Amino acid sequence: MGEDHSSFAAAVERAFCWGDSATAGVTLLSTDRRFVRRELLLQAGQGEAQVFLLLAGRAQAQAFGFTGRLVVVHEFVGGDIFGALAPALSHPDDADVIAVDPTRAAVVPGRAFVALAERHGVIAQALVRSLLQQLRSASARMADGVTLSAPGRVHAELIRLARLGDGKAIEPTPVLSVLATRVNTTRETVSRTISALERRGIVQRKEGRLVIVAIQRLEDLVI
Repeated sequence: MGEDHSSFAAAVERAFCWGDSATAGVTLLSTDRRFVRRELLLQAGQGEAQVFLLLAGRAQAQAFGFTGRLVVVHEFVGGDIFGALAPALSHPDDADVIAVDPTRAAVVPGRAFVALAERHGVIAQALVRSLLQQLRSASARMADGVTLSAPGRVHAELIRLARLGDGKAIEPTPVLSVLATRVNTTRETVSRTISALERRGIVQRKEGRLVIVAIQRLEDLVI
């Protein structure tokens, strides 16, 4: 039991770098949760107030638009914070949060997280940074949806995904249907766009990766 708690505390510290005192407070008041791919972390409009501290993996906030198409509202990675600090009200625009990869999170009751943030400035700062990042990301996606063509949104998303790694490759190769959901277009549009990039030598599929061969040429296509 002690070893498990120590491992949990180490995972929290790796993800957030809060120091011994804040990390100990989080691990004492939270639950160590692991989710398999496609498992629901958080349901839209749920009444329970809880905060998720993403330790590893990747999750997406997904919602259905007025046309019935599934849209990715936000993508969360290790070090992100999301959830509710107070009991949430059900609303048709709320989003489900789904694990994209095997994911680990520290789940803290909302009231307990507020107390932790009041006690530890590093936690409050991390919350503000995470919320601002989510706001910037949402604003960028809204701007892309208005200003870019569907192929342009695919190009921009490929660049973003590559920059999450070494800037030169996306690993594993993105699933077309998932990529389509992220940029609010169809799987067929994504398939045609990537095939065109391959024919032009801008990207290549290699051993389970999508390699960006000519990043500048790809950036020039974001229109």
